Amino acid sequence: MRVWDLPPRLLCRQHLLGEHRELHGLWNILVKGHKGYSRHPETLRWVGKQAALFARHNKLAVEMVRRGYKHRTPLPARLATGARAQRSFVDRPSRQRELLKRKGCECRV
Repeated sequence: MRVWDLPPRLLCRQHLLGEHRELHGLWNILVKGHKGYSRHPETLRWVGKQAALFARHNKLAVEMVRRGYKHRTPLPARLATGARAQRSFVDRPSRQRELLKRKGCECRV
Protein backbone atom coordinates (compact mmCIF):
# COMPACT_ATOMS: atom_id res chain seq x y z
CA MET A 1 0.00 0.00 0.00
CA ARG A 2 1.39 3.39 -0.97
CA VAL A 3 0.10 6.92 -1.29
CA TRP A 4 2.89 8.93 -2.85
CA ASP A 5 3.74 12.43 -1.70
CA LEU A 6 4.94 13.54 -5.12
CA PRO A 7 3.01 15.56 -7.70
CA PRO A 8 0.70 13.20 -9.64
CA ARG A 9 2.01 14.59 -12.95
CA LEU A 10 5.33 12.84 -12.22
CA LEU A 11 3.76 9.39 -11.89
CA CYS A 12 3.62 6.93 -14.75
CA ARG A 13 0.27 5.39 -15.70
CA GLN A 14 0.84 2.34 -13.51
CA HIS A 15 1.68 4.33 -10.39
CA LEU A 16 -1.03 6.96 -10.94
CA LEU A 17 -3.81 4.41 -11.32
CA GLY A 18 -2.34 2.14 -8.66
CA GLU A 19 -2.23 4.94 -6.12
CA HIS A 20 -5.81 5.88 -6.96
CA ARG A 21 -6.93 2.32 -6.30
CA GLU A 22 -4.95 2.10 -3.06
CA LEU A 23 -6.27 5.46 -1.89
CA HIS A 24 -9.85 4.22 -2.22
CA GLY A 25 -8.98 1.18 -0.12
CA LEU A 26 -7.35 3.40 2.47
CA TRP A 27 -10.39 5.70 2.49
CA ASN A 28 -12.65 2.71 3.22
CA ILE A 29 -10.45 1.68 6.13
CA LEU A 30 -10.44 5.19 7.62
CA VAL A 31 -14.02 6.22 6.96
CA LYS A 32 -15.98 2.97 6.90
CA GLY A 33 -13.97 1.08 9.49
CA HIS A 34 -12.88 -1.72 7.16
CA LYS A 35 -10.10 -3.79 8.69
CA GLY A 36 -7.87 -4.57 5.70
CA TYR A 37 -4.50 -2.93 6.24
CA SER A 38 -5.67 -0.88 9.23
CA ARG A 39 -2.35 -1.34 11.09
CA HIS A 40 -0.13 -0.72 8.07
CA PRO A 41 2.26 2.26 8.49
CA GLU A 42 0.83 3.92 5.37
CA THR A 43 -2.67 3.68 6.85
CA LEU A 44 -1.62 4.90 10.27
CA ARG A 45 -0.09 8.08 8.90
CA TRP A 46 -3.49 9.08 7.48
CA VAL A 47 -5.54 8.51 10.63
CA GLY A 48 -7.33 11.77 11.42
CA LYS A 49 -6.30 13.28 8.08
CA GLN A 50 -9.21 12.38 5.83
CA ALA A 51 -9.32 15.98 4.55
CA ALA A 52 -5.70 15.66 3.39
CA LEU A 53 -6.45 12.29 1.80
CA PHE A 54 -9.49 13.79 0.07
CA ALA A 55 -7.27 16.57 -1.32
CA ARG A 56 -4.73 14.01 -2.58
CA HIS A 57 -7.55 12.08 -4.27
CA ASN A 58 -8.70 15.23 -6.03
CA LYS A 59 -5.17 15.87 -7.33
CA LEU A 60 -5.02 12.31 -8.66
CA ALA A 61 -8.44 12.68 -10.29
CA VAL A 62 -7.42 15.93 -12.01
CA GLU A 63 -4.30 14.24 -13.40
CA MET A 64 -6.29 11.21 -14.53
CA VAL A 65 -8.73 13.43 -16.46
CA ARG A 66 -5.83 15.42 -17.91
CA ARG A 67 -4.47 12.16 -19.30
CA GLY A 68 -7.80 11.23 -20.84
CA TYR A 69 -9.18 8.84 -18.22
CA LYS A 70 -12.76 9.08 -17.04
CA HIS A 71 -12.83 9.50 -13.29
CA ARG A 72 -16.04 8.07 -11.89
CA THR A 73 -15.21 7.46 -8.24
CA PRO A 74 -15.47 10.72 -6.31
CA LEU A 75 -15.13 10.69 -2.55
CA PRO A 76 -17.86 12.28 -0.40
CA ALA A 77 -16.60 15.70 0.71
CA ARG A 78 -18.75 15.59 3.85
CA LEU A 79 -16.50 12.80 5.19
CA ALA A 80 -13.28 14.73 4.55
CA THR A 81 -12.60 15.64 8.16
CA GLY A 82 -9.48 16.13 10.22
CA ALA A 83 -6.17 17.65 9.22
CA ARG A 84 -5.97 19.19 5.77
CA ALA A 85 -2.25 18.56 5.31
CA GLN A 86 -0.09 15.46 5.50
CA ARG A 87 3.21 16.13 7.23
CA SER A 88 4.23 12.64 8.27
CA PHE A 89 5.85 10.15 5.94
CA VAL A 90 6.69 6.47 5.78
CA ASP A 91 9.43 7.54 3.34
CA ARG A 92 10.34 11.19 2.79
CA PRO A 93 9.57 12.49 -0.73
CA SER A 94 13.27 12.40 -1.66
CA ARG A 95 13.34 8.69 -0.78
CA GLN A 96 10.11 8.14 -2.71
CA ARG A 97 11.81 9.57 -5.80
CA GLU A 98 14.68 7.11 -5.34
CA LEU A 99 12.25 4.20 -4.98
CA LEU A 100 10.46 5.15 -8.19
CA LYS A 101 13.73 5.58 -10.10
CA ARG A 102 14.73 2.04 -9.13
CA LYS A 103 11.49 0.61 -10.47
CA GLY A 104 12.54 1.46 -14.01
CA CYS A 105 9.06 2.66 -14.92
CA GLU A 106 8.13 5.78 -16.85
CA CYS A 107 7.73 8.01 -13.79
CA ARG A 108 9.36 11.40 -14.33
CA VAL A 109 11.31 11.66 -11.09
